[in-house]
Amino acid sequence: MRGLPTEGTEQGKPLLVKRQPGAGKLQNKHKLFLMAFPFLVITFIFYYLPISGWIYAFYDYIPGIPLKDTPFAGLKWFKSIVANPTQTAEVLRVMKNTLAMSSLGIVTSFLPLIFAILLAEIRHGWYRKLAQTLTTIPNFISWILVYALAFSLFSVDNGVITALLARLGMVPEDYNFLASSSHIWLKMIIWYWWKSLGWGAILYLAAIAGIDQDLYEAAETDGAGRFRKIWHITVPGLMPTFFVLLLLSIGNFVNNGMEQYFAFQNAMNKDSIEVLDLYVYNIAFANNFPFATAVSMLKSIISVFLLFTANTLSKAVRGESII
Repeated sequence: MRGLPTEGTEQGKPLLVKRQPGAGKLQNKHKLFLMAFPFLVITFIFYYLPISGWIYAFYDYIPGIPLKDTPFAGLKWFKSIVANPTQTAEVLRVMKNTLAMSSLGIVTSFLPLIFAILLAEIRHGWYRKLAQTLTTIPNFISWILVYALAFSLFSVDNGVITALLARLGMVPEDYNFLASSSHIWLKMIIWYWWKSLGWGAILYLAAIAGIDQDLYEAAETDGAGRFRKIWHITVPGLMPTFFVLLLLSIGNFVNNGMEQYFAFQNAMNKDSIEVLDLYVYNIAFANNFPFATAVSMLKSIISVFLLFTANTLSKAVRGESII
């Protein structure tokens, strides 16, 4: 038994202080818990505490009137989603936009993987750092500033690209890219990846750094070129990360966010650009809080269902769970 000698005993002999087995592991667990505790508190405050607001979906709530003085409505607002044909058509329109944008995001989810491989293959370190920095910075720019950039490029009067295309005779002089609903889904996904591509490649760059370098050396000894090493070593090494991110994106299939679409929406393209999150925002600020809350609740339930479905598929196909 390992012990620690101490002085000052009656016989002048050192005492052995016995250490409890597992005490070090218990202290480490406490340290890890204390490190994670602030993040647990933040998660509870910003993600779980707002769930208490779901109660507004069961009342005829009007802002300014206390909830206790508001008549109870039961499932009235949930039924109104399908009871009114006009309202049902609106929800279906919004769901079509949401599913289209989410599908485009999933179909193009391989772009950060390819971009990370291209960055990793750049031999000059300074150029790789410069390219990664320039493509990561847009992630920290707000969508309002992104729209300001789009306005300076594509506005009718002062847009640089619009004026250039008009002089070349490719578009009419009064053509408004930002107000047109033509190919709006494609435009939105292009702006999304322009803003997020560099940031999305960071996880893949970390995965590339974790691949055993001996594999590359062995492949090079066997005569493999750069493209063969990418195809047979780098790509298989990135597949676990890719599938985990893909399954998580499936779980968030109906969560597009609203910032991008809020910035780019206008009266001309609203029917094609309004996704579910933006629809809930617009309905809420039209003083229909109960209906907006009911739609938001259904969206959350669908997201949880999709997440557990994706987790079940992950267990069946890959033998690994994501939650």
